[in-house]
Amino acid sequence: MDPSAGRQGDDMTPETRPPQDAVTVRQLRLGVGAVGLALPVGLVAGHLIATGRLTLLDSLSGYYHTEMRDVFVGALCAVGVFLISYRYRWPDDVLGTVAGLLAVVVALFPTTMGAQVGTVSRGDRLVGVVHQVAAAGLFVLLAVFCLVLFTRPDRAGVPPRPMAVRFYRACGGIILLAILLALASTQLPADVRHTLKPVLWCETVAVFAFGAAWVAKSDALLRAAGDGSKDPGEAPRDLVA
Repeated sequence: MDPSAGRQGDDMTPETRPPQDAVTVRQLRLGVGAVGLALPVGLVAGHLIATGRLTLLDSLSGYYHTEMRDVFVGALCAVGVFLISYRYRWPDDVLGTVAGLLAVVVALFPTTMGAQVGTVSRGDRLVGVVHQVAAAGLFVLLAVFCLVLFTRPDRAGVPPRPMAVRFYRACGGIILLAILLALASTQLPADVRHTLKPVLWCETVAVFAFGAAWVAKSDALLRAAGDGSKDPGEAPRDLVA
């Protein structure tokens, strides 16, 4: 083994080490994306472990009414905190704060979907409406991040690579399409919705798309900053994703 291998981290100079604010923004993006990618799998797998059988509910939000309530609420609150703490540029900051607040509302105002029959009161239905409106708003803002904010030139005016722009736009388009399909599926007969679970699948696809976009953008930022840019978003054109 090369004895100098263990000292590579110590040999980094201030010129090659990414700026601290770039590392912080990258970690926030990575945190948001990682939770998004893990949430659908974690809810289904955790419910399987807790009950001993594989049971798909009608929506991801429906897991609030199962043993996975704490995981669902905790994950969404974590995403909310990450988004509220996210600071990069003015529009990113504002939309991130609004999206973070909506994520917390989705976590704390449960849906009535998945609740036991006969236990839903009039107040619960009102809370469920708040949940649905907040969830729709959250997904729309996450699509805006992918379609608009992630595809803009960075703070140094350097645009992302065309392949990366196509990826972010694809993720944003998938999120919007999933929302529309989920809304359209409410017109299906109840037995068909219960069998096919279109809302669950649409939510899962949308969450995966949002998570993948944020993870990809976090890697792009760190690689750009690590190239020695003076600004966390500044980098040579061929290194920006």
